[in-house]
Amino acid sequence: MIEFNLLLILSVLSLFIGLLFAFFLFTTKTKNRLSNSIFGIFLLLCALDNIFISTILHTNFKTLSIAIAMTVFLQSPVLYFYVQSVCYSDFTLKKIHVIHIIPYIIANLLVLSGSYGVDPYSPIILLSELSQSLKNKLIHILVHIQVFSYLIAAFMVLIRSKKLYLENYANSSISFYNWLFQLISVIFILHIFAVLKNIYKFSDDNHIYYWTKVILVFTELLIFCWYVLKALNYPDVFKSVDSKLKLASHLNPEDSTQSAPVHENNDSIQRLKSYMQSEEPFLNPALSINELASSVELPAKELSILINQNIGQHFFDFINAYRIEKAKHILTDISKKQVTVLEILYEVGFNSKSSFNTAFKKHTGTTPTLYRKKNILVS
Repeated sequence: MIEFNLLLILSVLSLFIGLLFAFFLFTTKTKNRLSNSIFGIFLLLCALDNIFISTILHTNFKTLSIAIAMTVFLQSPVLYFYVQSVCYSDFTLKKIHVIHIIPYIIANLLVLSGSYGVDPYSPIILLSELSQSLKNKLIHILVHIQVFSYLIAAFMVLIRSKKLYLENYANSSISFYNWLFQLISVIFILHIFAVLKNIYKFSDDNHIYYWTKVILVFTELLIFCWYVLKALNYPDVFKSVDSKLKLASHLNPEDSTQSAPVHENNDSIQRLKSYMQSEEPFLNPALSINELASSVELPAKELSILINQNIGQHFFDFINAYRIEKAKHILTDISKKQVTVLEILYEVGFNSKSSFNTAFKKHTGTTPTLYRKKNILVS
């Protein structure tokens, strides 16, 4: 008879929420269909892993338990693909990506070959032999090395993608990058705890090992709930860039303004600033560097280097600086004191209150509301 303990209850809840959210991601028709499907697969693998940790499979279905346990080698590659699919608009799954399942195949060859297609007692013997064997310890070590390697790779993708986004787009919200950094950071911390859990697994203290498993599964349950809340509150939180874009620091100097005389750079900067003040293109929330380059009749590469290296700002910060100046002018206009902060932020090119407040405080050191009160009183 299956023992209904705390670990089992938490695992079943985690499995239910994970499967429900994965089904939602698989069936929801959005422009982020590929990334949603990949994330759904990741949730499914995590939910199955939680069931393996519990006693329901480990005690009653030995062969299935081993098979599910080996899917841990698939979680990290799937998460890495998810990060890439969110960050890069041109990401697609290719045949070359099959190499990422090689560790999973090797793990199956090492472990599952002794349990498939044999008598029902073989898996029991196999699990008993593996519990403290050198092979099992090696498998755990390889899992953790794989996990942290992929997480570091995911962080590197995020850092590069964010730089590309800041250099090429002026959409005022970058909350999707914050979400991804939070996601990877939480999973990184969770796996540090998993390392500690597995250390106790190979010790003689079964009591501590049990409670570390309980805490781990409970934490993953909370993380699943966090995923759901994030999806409900920010259904269109993700944007992406073209992976073929280059950072301004990596552009060929021969094709840029770095090879142009200083006075030509100064002329281009002056022409750019004059256009920004007269035409106010920053009022467009979705302004990109390609659109602005076309308007000021400069190659996009030249404009990128001009802003990032000669002016010393990301395109994102360069555009937001003009938006904030426009907002400051409206906030201090007594004739517009009835206009709300929400109306102002949309008027100057922002699309969310949080991103406007963050940018405004970055440039002025205070909030829009306090800035308005202070300056109207002075007037």
